[in-house]
Formats: sequence, C-alpha cells, structure tokens
Amino acid sequence: MYKSDIEIAQECVVQPITEIAKAANVDEKYIEQYGKYKAKIDTALLNDSDRENGKLILVTAITPTPAGEGKTTTTIGLADGLKKIGKNVTVALREPSLGPVFGVKGGAAGGGYAQVVPMEDINLHFTGDFHAIGAANNLLAAMLDNHIQQGNALGIDVKKITWKRCVDMNDRQLRNVIDGLGGRMQGVPREDGFDITVASEIMAVLCLSNSITDLKERLSRIIVGYTYDDKPVTCGELKAAGAMTALLKDAIKPNLVQTLEGTPAFVHGGPFANIAHGCNSVMATKLALKMGDYAITEAGFGADLGAEKFLDIKCRMAGLTPDAVVVVATVRALKMHGGLAKTELGSEDLAALEKGIPNLLRHVANIKNVYKLPCVVAVNRFPTDTDKEIEFIIAKCRELGVNTVLSTVWADGGNGGIELAKEVVRLCDEEKGDFTFAYELEGSIEEKIEAIVKKVYGGDGINILPAAKKEIDKLTALGFANCPVCMAKTQYSFSDDPTKLGAPEGFTVTIKNVKVSAGAGFIVVLTGDIMTMPGLPKVPAAEKIDVDENGKITGLF
Repeated sequence: MYKSDIEIAQECVVQPITEIAKAANVDEKYIEQYGKYKAKIDTALLNDSDRENGKLILVTAITPTPAGEGKTTTTIGLADGLKKIGKNVTVALREPSLGPVFGVKGGAAGGGYAQVVPMEDINLHFTGDFHAIGAANNLLAAMLDNHIQQGNALGIDVKKITWKRCVDMNDRQLRNVIDGLGGRMQGVPREDGFDITVASEIMAVLCLSNSITDLKERLSRIIVGYTYDDKPVTCGELKAAGAMTALLKDAIKPNLVQTLEGTPAFVHGGPFANIAHGCNSVMATKLALKMGDYAITEAGFGADLGAEKFLDIKCRMAGLTPDAVVVVATVRALKMHGGLAKTELGSEDLAALEKGIPNLLRHVANIKNVYKLPCVVAVNRFPTDTDKEIEFIIAKCRELGVNTVLSTVWADGGNGGIELAKEVVRLCDEEKGDFTFAYELEGSIEEKIEAIVKKVYGGDGINILPAAKKEIDKLTALGFANCPVCMAKTQYSFSDDPTKLGAPEGFTVTIKNVKVSAGAGFIVVLTGDIMTMPGLPKVPAAEKIDVDENGKITGLF
C-alpha cells in the first residue's frame, strides 16, 4: 500500500534530540532544546571543538523538470547510506519556506524513506528562524520610513528606496503596493513592495555570517536606498543593526534534527537558488564538517544555480573546499529534456533520452572541468526505468570519466544509498580535486557575469540592457566591482528562457537589472522574468492540508 511522506514520517520512531546530539559529537552544554526532537546548537561549539574537519560532499542536480529529481532525498539517503557502512556522518540542509509548502512544490524535508524529521515542524514554523528574519527585515523597513517621516535628516529620496518589506508566503498581491496613505501623520506616500522572506537580503546575510559580530557588521552594510544626490544610505546610518541583531541572536544558531534513520542533520537557513544564493548557512555547514567525518550538503535547483553559487560565493567567502560532488538525475527528467511530455515518461524511449542527456553531461562537465572537482552521477531509479535506459546513461557518463550509481533511497532509505556512499568514499580517498572558481573577483562586473554565462551555462555571451548598464556603472563607482555575482535566473533552463530545455547553444543571456546586496557581499544580477515574490497556483497545496482534534497534521507533502 502506498504511503505518503507524512505518513512515513509519522510512523517513524524518533529518537530524543539529546541522543542525536551525542551521535553528532555535540556535548549537552551546547544544546538548547526546542521540545524533545529539535534543538539549537550554541555557535561557541565551533571555536571550542578540537575535532578535525571531515570531508565535504556537495549534492547537486540536473536542470529541474516537473518530473522531479529528488536532490534533497538523495542527500539524506546518501548520509544514511554512509551511516550504514559505518561512517561518522552529518548532513546540512536548508529550511523550507512556507511559500512553496502551501503553494505548488510542497515541503522540502526529503521524501519516502529518506526524510528529516519531525517533518511537520521543519516544514511549518520549525524553531522560528524565518519569522525572526522577517521581523528583522520589517523592523529595518519601519525605521527607514520613520526616519523619513521624522524629518529625513539623511536626505533619502523616496523614489530611490531599494529596501522592501517581506513575508514568508506566496502572495502576488503584495508585489507592488502604495503605502503611507491617509494623511500627513500616517507616513509618506510612496511605491513599495514585498519580497518573500527567503529572498530578503537578511536571509543571505544570516546564511553567510560566521558569528554574531559578523552578522551585525553585515547588517550595518545593507544599502536601503539612495539620497537625492545618489549617495547610498545604509542600515548602520539608520542605527537599526543592533536591534536587528537582537531579533536574530537565536536564529543564527543552527538547528539540529535527525533523519528517519537517526543520522544527525543540521537544518538552517533557506535562500532560494533562483533569486538568492541557494545554500544552507555557513555555520551549519561548518558545524556539520566539524562534528562528522563526512558532511553531506545540498544546494538548490540545478548545478548551474545552486552549485555555482555554493562554489563561487559560499565556498569563496567561507574558505570551504568540497572533496566530492554528486550530480542527481532521473531517466524521467532527462526524457522531458528530450522533448517528452510528463504523461509519456512511463515507456522506454532511448531517442528522447539521447536528446535530453546533454543536460546531465553539461552539468557533469562543469563540475569536472570548470570547478575541477571529483564527481559521481546518482540516478534516482524509478520502476518504469528500463535497463537499456540506465545502461545508456552509464555509458555516456563513462565517456566523461565519471561513474554512475543507481540510488533507491526514496523506497529503501539508507540501504538504497549504500552503493552511492561507497563511491563517495572512494572519490574522497582516491581522487583529489584542484578546486577552481569559475571567475576571479578582480575584473569588471560584466566580465564575471559573462564568465558564468559562457563557462557554466554554455551561452555565447550577455546582452546588458541600458538600465542594468547604468546600475553596473554606479555600483562600480561605489567600489563594489570586486564582489562575486549572484545570478537571478530561471531554474528550468541553462539559458534565461525556461522553454529552452536540454543543453541549449547559441543563446545570449539578457541582463535586465543589477543591484548590490552589500551586507551579503554580492551583486545580484536579474535576468528573464524572475520575481522575488512568487504567487500561489490555481489549486494551492494549502487546500489539502488539515489537522484533526488531536493535532495530527495531514496533507503535508
């Protein structure tokens, strides 16, 4: 009988979080319990522990399709597989956003028998991190508008305000608003808008901070707008950073939970990868590295987004070097890249697979040849996949010098990840990478964007619109040219056109706008029709979620 993810999770015998902490080599004095099965970990542990760092394994994927790839599920199953073969392992993941949970995508705690639990808590309020981030974001917005109301000593031009309010929900109605109406005492009327919380710069700042002091300094550097003579106005000038840090003092501490099989999991932070940098917090990753001999982490969407940002932004800022990379693929998704509709994926089609497999091969080639890291392809096997289709993928990857391993972690948990675990251990032991960034920080903003488009996306170049060129010139004059770039791009294609599936060639990427996230420390490059506030679908997932008189939740997936 088929069981839903939530039914599987609710049947699991969850261990007390104190036992999971022991398995993660975390002394009880560093544990702040949130009930029986969740805890925050005191960040002092990072400085106090004398354990050597373990191996860092990044899990990424092909370009996503509606057929699904199972990247988070594979990440969790790989960790459980490593535990099965006797390795001391931890996993580091992002927290889910309420927007997708109630929208079309559902939760983000893995699936089947490869999940982190308690999945209901993780997918809903968890330990309140996102609420704290939203409160800090909106405190800054309130102090900005209050400063203008109370005389505007800094000379802020209300037409040049770049800071938005946020809410962790898909609410298209709030994308563009006019506020401050109702008379002189009700604020200054102006155009405003909301981002989803995971797109807030506060989220990126929290996830890239190394300490509370670093967090406060980064918050101070956030640019909220510009004066009448085009000088940037910062959070520090509004004297908001101290209060914002106070709101975030607990949110910065990584959360500890567990997989269905009792593997320690640090779940912390959750920026989207198509509009932000798509990685869990630096502090969670560093804790996972310090507490385990193998630390498994994942980055959002395909390797052109999450992995590129993990490697070019997060690793650069945090001084991290991955030991191996897993690229997740499915036969079904590759056939969609080959032109098949979702309804046609159940039967063998080697012709469609041949058309779609260049997508996988480009991602793999990027990891091996651009970033120069050891790599393995994990094929999430479905019952409809045929041996011929699997053999085709294995042969094509072998031509690139990369092994392919079948994964059945959704159905079999850690047992379905043992072969993948063995290959990851082999990569870490036998193949040494020569980690290289896709671009260096020196050089112009345009050169960095073009390097990503040509080297990673496989495009011919970039087309910068006049508004974006004006912003690039302004940010260069302000001294931000040496920042890394964070591409805001569709997740459905290597290009900026979501209809160009597979591995398109001969395209250029249009740069519509550019802005600085000075606190996070990167330049955000906006392409295509990317929106920082998603909307709900015609039939939201929220319609199926319910809770009974005993508090048991149903319909969450």
